[in-house]
Amino acid sequence: MSTSFKLISLDAEGAVELRHAGGGLLLRYVYRPQTPLTESPRPYAHPVQTLRGDLLTLFRPNDHPWHHALSFTLTSVSGHNFWGGGSYRKEDGYKYRGDQGTQEHEAWIEKSASRLAHTLLWRVGAGERILLREERSLSFSQVSDHAWSLRWQGSLKNVSGETLQLGHYHSTHGLTGSHYSGLQFRAARALLDDHGDATIRIVGEGDLQGEAAVHGAPLSWMEWYGQKDESLHRVSIRFDNAGQRLHGFVRRNYPLASFPLNYAEDQALAPEQTLSVDHTLTFSDL
Repeated sequence: MSTSFKLISLDAEGAVELRHAGGGLLLRYVYRPQTPLTESPRPYAHPVQTLRGDLLTLFRPNDHPWHHALSFTLTSVSGHNFWGGGSYRKEDGYKYRGDQGTQEHEAWIEKSASRLAHTLLWRVGAGERILLREERSLSFSQVSDHAWSLRWQGSLKNVSGETLQLGHYHSTHGLTGSHYSGLQFRAARALLDDHGDATIRIVGEGDLQGEAAVHGAPLSWMEWYGQKDESLHRVSIRFDNAGQRLHGFVRRNYPLASFPLNYAEDQALAPEQTLSVDHTLTFSDL
């Protein structure tokens, strides 16, 4: 299907906007965030909307203000917190420890209506030390009259000069079920309530149904179906993991989906080694 997206640069705001032919906003990508250091600042996409204009994301919610709509991050890189919020330790729980990292936009590779590509530096220690250098791309396409897709790819190279340990609070500190990490999608609150309607649901590969079944299961894909307030429009979000079976992390009471690249154990990334990321999200009006 032919596409007629257009890109609007908002350099003074450190952002770009993707719009469709009718002028409606599909996505705003903030590549120079102004979020607090305690939230581990990183580029994010918000709002993300369907072709019809229904809002799908939530930014800085009051329950977890470090949930930045659609973003990619790692909970812990050798003890540095890139997820945001307090850092968990077995001995004293969640606390702010001054260990937050940041993702900093370095340079554009491509900036067009079909693809955004740039390099980022993952910094720690007042920005003096760089652990990772990432090449990230966001590619856009219209897949039908009612749906469009975003392919989020990344290549993260260890430039620290030492082996990095990539983890989260499940793998590093044994906090059961707390494998927050990877691609993060904090959904609009309207997507949390099934109100007894079986068509509003979360489903995953292998005929998995519901939060309890999907959470922690290895999945190459997952779909989230919801209904918007006021308009009563039905929407869906499909997450495809490029054939890789990643353990899902889902929460219905504060709607969140993420896909950690490791699960039971920390992952070692040797000097100059590269970690690859590849997800496709499809946003549909139903």
